[in-house]
Amino acid sequence: MRASALVHACLAAVLPVAGALPSIVLADPAPAAAVAPVASVAVLQRLAPQADPRVLKLALEARACASAQLAIAPPPRLAVIDYSLPSTQPRLWVFDVQAGRLLFHEYVAHGRGSGENLASHFSNLDGSHESSLGLFRTGDTYEGHNGYSLRMDGLEPGTNDAAMARAIVMHGAAYVDPQFARRQGYLGRSWGCPALRPEVAPAIIDSLRNGQMIFAYYPDSDWLAHSPFLDCKQRGVAAR
Repeated sequence: MRASALVHACLAAVLPVAGALPSIVLADPAPAAAVAPVASVAVLQRLAPQADPRVLKLALEARACASAQLAIAPPPRLAVIDYSLPSTQPRLWVFDVQAGRLLFHEYVAHGRGSGENLASHFSNLDGSHESSLGLFRTGDTYEGHNGYSLRMDGLEPGTNDAAMARAIVMHGAAYVDPQFARRQGYLGRSWGCPALRPEVAPAIIDSLRNGQMIFAYYPDSDWLAHSPFLDCKQRGVAAR
């Protein structure tokens, strides 16, 4: 990857007036001492009543299918982004699926090319400044132009597998400011990255680094019909 890509990826399209809000961290992101049974859709729905249960089911199914196809143990942490919701609402949930816990419910930015308050366009192309859908597996962290950042490896060919080449990462950004969003009508936007409020970004990134999964949803009919993880042959391990 070119160094310039990392330097320039996901710069703000809108730079709002800074404003701090109390954290929406709902639980200590530290791993639970004892491993509990893997959470079901019903458990996640109870933990996150604002989330669409259909989206939670798809996220768990994608996690199970990808783990089976990659021959890995399902990772304990799962982040769910629902891009069908407006940017002015918290639309990121981070679960510890093993322990049955909700760790975070937070705001997340989408790419400036995807839309203003409501995202409606998604792309895998470099330079599109659009967000990507589908399932990602997280990599390592690094300090870059946007501060502490988390690499994301897109697992779906043609949908998000250019994420590394596009320097699509999770990072904090001052333009993710709910106070600005209330005045302007939309959250500041990135160049395609799922950017977070700076106050909570380090803790969320630490909870998701090194092999956890991120599921980005939108009711795109083509993606829903062709995602390799939403029509999994391993139905025995899919979410129920």
